[in-house]
Amino acid sequence: MRRNRRRPFLSVFIITVILAITVAIILWFKPNNKKSTMFPHLPFTTIGENDLSSSIDMTMFSNKVRSAATQNNTSFTTGLENLPRSLQGTEVDGEIIINENKQLIVTEGLRRLFDYFLSALGEEDDAVIYARVEHYIRNHTPEPAASQAIAIFDRYVAYLKAIPEIENRYGNLQLQATKSGELDLNVVAQQKQDVTKQRQQYFAKDTIKAFFGADDAYDDYSIEMIGINQNKQLSAAQKEAAKQDYISRMPDNATKAHIEQQTNLNELMSRTAQMKAEGATAEELYNMRRELVGAPAAQRLAQVDQENANFDQRFTQYETQKQRLLSQNPDQAQAQVQINQLEQQLFDETERQRLAGYTALQETKTQ
Repeated sequence: MRRNRRRPFLSVFIITVILAITVAIILWFKPNNKKSTMFPHLPFTTIGENDLSSSIDMTMFSNKVRSAATQNNTSFTTGLENLPRSLQGTEVDGEIIINENKQLIVTEGLRRLFDYFLSALGEEDDAVIYARVEHYIRNHTPEPAASQAIAIFDRYVAYLKAIPEIENRYGNLQLQATKSGELDLNVVAQQKQDVTKQRQQYFAKDTIKAFFGADDAYDDYSIEMIGINQNKQLSAAQKEAAKQDYISRMPDNATKAHIEQQTNLNELMSRTAQMKAEGATAEELYNMRRELVGAPAAQRLAQVDQENANFDQRFTQYETQKQRLLSQNPDQAQAQVQINQLEQQLFDETERQRLAGYTALQETKTQ
């Protein structure tokens, strides 16, 4: 079973944005699930010379950790033995690509492979994870690509170890800047510049582009959108036009396609809520959705509407009978038995799991 896993180590800039803006803006600007998605349009780049010869101090994997990792070598053959609980039942995410000369080709998928194993930090010691990754790479990759991949893994972990220092340096400034309700984009730009310098200390240009190119595209998009939203000289219509203009000028790749899809989904949700509030018919909703997301998706959404309406009808019936049982039966324990029987009659197992949350939601709406 393939399991979509969010990459556990995001760029410092995105961590800052998450702290600074509302959940709605996060969903608009930075889709949650990007981290487990391949970007096929990113260029495949051959490993750079700087990635194989550097005097960088690998701070996370010190000699002590490497020694411990060596002692763990006998525990692994493929690197997949005795996986931690969070990785059990999942398929290894990522890829190792080599050329005809068995040289490593660095891709975004290599970073996802590292993140897959590093997501178990906390469940496994650093040394165990290092040994696991090294054995996995050597079991799946010929030389010299195997050693090249391990060298980049060293640098990647050292880079992740260094990033929190930048986060701490800017954290308080960002929190202060957002007290007024707006993000200080000058601080964000400086922080992003420091992150870029940090990457340059650890990776060649080709690796930086392969590992972080998609993240940077989302970051640039996010900064631009926030800047437009904070521009008090623009009307709502002008802001929307500026956003669309920026998206139209983005390179045609998977990042742009995902942003356009998210934009359509946001408009879809907004227009659906508005039309339902105005009493739109099912046909009117279908026509609007078909224009935005196509006929197949519009048909599926219409089916969801029907299912939700059916659930709402049964929920209303359930609440009415539940209140009658509670009021008519002085024995609350016996009343609860009858209520449980009523739940089983009206809802399947999955629906019954929704009842408590759905009840709380309805009570919130009536307050």
